[in-house]
Amino acid sequence: MLRKLPVSILVAIQILILTFTSVQARPPEYKEQDVNNGGSVQGRILFKGAVPAPIKIDLKLKKNPEFCLENAKPNDQGELLLQHVEVEDGGLKDAVIFIEDIKQGKPWGKSSLVIDFKDCKSYPKVAVMHKPLKFETKGLVVVKNHDEGVLHNPKGFSIGDTTRRFFFKKWLLNQGTQIDATKSLKRLKKGRDTHFYIECEQHLWMSVSSRVVWNPYHAVSDDEGSFNIDRIPPGKYRMVIWHPYVGEKSMEIKIEPRKNIDLNITLP
Repeated sequence: MLRKLPVSILVAIQILILTFTSVQARPPEYKEQDVNNGGSVQGRILFKGAVPAPIKIDLKLKKNPEFCLENAKPNDQGELLLQHVEVEDGGLKDAVIFIEDIKQGKPWGKSSLVIDFKDCKSYPKVAVMHKPLKFETKGLVVVKNHDEGVLHNPKGFSIGDTTRRFFFKKWLLNQGTQIDATKSLKRLKKGRDTHFYIECEQHLWMSVSSRVVWNPYHAVSDDEGSFNIDRIPPGKYRMVIWHPYVGEKSMEIKIEPRKNIDLNITLP
């Protein structure tokens, strides 16, 4: 005669079965496929209003003052003028444009975000990143130290409305050292992590703001505010325009086969 299993064990078995079934039934977040009749969207992101004044960083009062004063090109008072909002002929640089709800389309392609800590500055200022794919174990996000005799220690965290979630903290002891943060980013979660920030804990003004995206349909506006996103499957979508220091705007777009949409979009 078979013994009855304890209720706690039966409940645990049921949870395991439901979890396994859910994982098996869950479709992939984004499915790659050929896009033979796709359309595109291009245009410019424009800035309206007075451009904010640059932030003044008094390098004389910060770490490694001798090196930073010599290499960061400060003003005569030893202040680094950090311009977060860059505008040229009305065009806004470093706006992230992405399509939010595409479930399938063109391949991700090979992408790598290389962040350079150089001359007591960080490059780029704004970027895009995504959760590593199954085959991506390295090279997705790399931080390099170019400053001789200067310690940098990048840390990365996701910024929420009221919380911060830390993902990594590394050390770059000298010029030529680098860290690879790819594995740390596997903890990114859709619906929770949208704005990812990387900064040097020794020199807090050396930072990169990144928007977390979940498909390859995105772009970052160039010096004149121009952008282009191509090979979009026909359909109606929500497109988001985001700048970490200006704000966010969204709009509905309709993509028709082999046709281009040309837009001028103003922020804020």
